[in-house]
Amino acid sequence: MNAQKNILKVRAHDAIVGLLYLISVGLTLYTSNLDFLWIAVGVGGLQIISPITKFCPVYFILNKLMPETDPMQNGK
Repeated sequence: MNAQKNILKVRAHDAIVGLLYLISVGLTLYTSNLDFLWIAVGVGGLQIISPITKFCPVYFILNKLMPETDPMQNGK
């Protein structure tokens, strides 16, 4: 049962990160303002460095919202 909740947490993380990428690209295309691409750069940078730092802001929030699941990327 707990494993299934963990899978839901991973899927929620992937959905949130994917949504941030789509918002970044969509805003860039809609406004022709290339500054919105910095959102995608920031998210990508966090994804690259999170295995090293063991910290992910999205998992930090999901760990608080879903306390019945195993903590992920919590800095340990």
